Amino acid sequence: MTSSNGHGPKKAILYARVSTQEQAEKGYSLAQQMEALRLYAAREGYEIIEEVVDPGQSGASLERPGMDRLRGLVAAKGVYVVLAQDRDRFSREPAYAYLLKREFEEHGCKMRALNDRGDDTPEGELMDGVFDQFAKFERAKTAERTRRGKLRKAQEGKILAGRRVSYGFKLNEGRDAYVVDEERMWVLRRIFRMVGVEKATIHKIKRTLEREGVRTPAGGQRWSSAAIRRFIYDDVYRPHIFEEIESLVTPEVAARLDSTKCYGIWWFNRQRVSTKQVSEVSKNGLRYRSKRAFSTRPKEEWIAVPVPDSGIPREVVDMAREALASNRRISNNGSRYWELSGGILHCGVCGWRMRTSVSHKRGSSNRYFYYHCNKRHQAADACPNRKNYRAGELEDRVWEFVSDLLKEPERLRVGLEKMIEHKREAMRGNPDQEAKAWADKLSEVERRRARFQDMAADGLIDFDELRAKLAALEETRKTARQELEVLEGRREELAELEHDCEALMERYKGTVPEDIDLLSSEERHHVYKLLKLRVDLDTESTLEVSGVWVEVPKVCKTEHTPTGSAGITWSQPLPGSTKISRRKSGPKAASSPATTERPGPLIYSAQGTIFPRLSAGTTTTISGDPETVPAR
Repeated sequence: MTSSNGHGPKKAILYARVSTQEQAEKGYSLAQQMEALRLYAAREGYEIIEEVVDPGQSGASLERPGMDRLRGLVAAKGVYVVLAQDRDRFSREPAYAYLLKREFEEHGCKMRALNDRGDDTPEGELMDGVFDQFAKFERAKTAERTRRGKLRKAQEGKILAGRRVSYGFKLNEGRDAYVVDEERMWVLRRIFRMVGVEKATIHKIKRTLEREGVRTPAGGQRWSSAAIRRFIYDDVYRPHIFEEIESLVTPEVAARLDSTKCYGIWWFNRQRVSTKQVSEVSKNGLRYRSKRAFSTRPKEEWIAVPVPDSGIPREVVDMAREALASNRRISNNGSRYWELSGGILHCGVCGWRMRTSVSHKRGSSNRYFYYHCNKRHQAADACPNRKNYRAGELEDRVWEFVSDLLKEPERLRVGLEKMIEHKREAMRGNPDQEAKAWADKLSEVERRRARFQDMAADGLIDFDELRAKLAALEETRKTARQELEVLEGRREELAELEHDCEALMERYKGTVPEDIDLLSSEERHHVYKLLKLRVDLDTESTLEVSGVWVEVPKVCKTEHTPTGSAGITWSQPLPGSTKISRRKSGPKAASSPATTERPGPLIYSAQGTIFPRLSAGTTTTISGDPETVPAR
């Protein structure tokens, strides 16, 4: 790329990206990319204001920490150019690169790569676009050739070695077939026997393996119930006679098998997996993760690969599957609705979700409902919070807290508006501008499609070239349509949230306090979810409530301890915390108050309850002494 900077130093940002696979295959490294970019910036006289890197990030998506940082810096204005070593460092998808280019241009910033072939003229942009499409087409052809090679290998009866090997097996020296790993297969045989013969539950098997210190397939200490269930339904452990295998494989594969033996089946091409990088709003800012979607392919596309017999009798496998199919857990809480379930109530010690339980007294028909920490029974690293907390009393305390918010509609409205605004800010960029950019890209694709067809009609390109160009354009069109659907989905999600908030406000706007107190458990749970409520319960029976709150300008100091009723004493808190002491009136209470310090501004109500003014990112503490019973 020739120098075009002859007017003094201009501000530049250097951007480098590498994925683990690329680093292994091509020898890319962030240091190498940055060194080349620094040399180029020095030669051109650019002033480097920041170096942004995206280690281990795929170029198939724009959802990357470094890319978000880069877009934010450009949006802040004052950046002349963003530099990358190669064009595909910005994105492997030409349509995404086009979107970035348009976005940067709106802020007066250029996007440059050291391997640019064109310039800022329309002809130069066309040249870069054509080369980008050819590069994408070549990557697609390479991926297709790789996939065909894997299919051919599976059809030849060979295992495709991946990151994980089916538990109980190991790869042979050629890494293309399974052999039984007796050191682990005995665990599978025991699991099948416990489920099929002993009729043990999955949970009991999980607890037994953890108690005995049996390591998981990944070497961990805690077994997954879902993994145990997958073992039961995996055909790799179910013996099949030769005639069954013969009907599923090619004659060449069947000829290599022993007709007197049984074999398991390892299925290839059974699932279609799509991976997408997404960002989510968390209390610590944006969090990035890979989102995988699984779908089952039609059964005629599956490829069977015979593997050695696991040694588990077929009737035991079938009995285990039948036991799971008929295993419908009977509800132990009757018709009760647990208001704080579904990720609302957490243990304040370890952070795990609290679990529900029911107990009966011998000789009595009464039932007692409790919440307790789900981690207290772990064989290793068990939580010290081993108490059972009465469900009714906990739910009443939380509802007393939240109902005061519903009785203050204006305060609730401010908090909900802040939540909606926070959600809107999480949608980076301008959705309307992005939608227009993708719509323009679709129009450009149609124009180029028509131009290529005219060139083929005039004999300027042959039909093979036409097919390749149209295939690349079709991929771009598909991407543009998908992005438009994503943007529309975000708009619908925001509109639905606004509708829910309006419905909530309308529902309780004119409601008298007595009616709010009569809401059903299901309605209370719905309100908790809408308010993003999270309740943490510690061993001192202190509830720490967090959600969508609004700061109050100051904290009141109030005392209210009428004789014979529960009292709350406030003292002036230290900066950033609120000290709350809740005690029962009388001599005993005065001698041993339960006191905790937690962040979160509160005010005192005339009814003797504590509630916060809605504030984003704030936590509120409610102290008390609900009845607890020791863990059994």
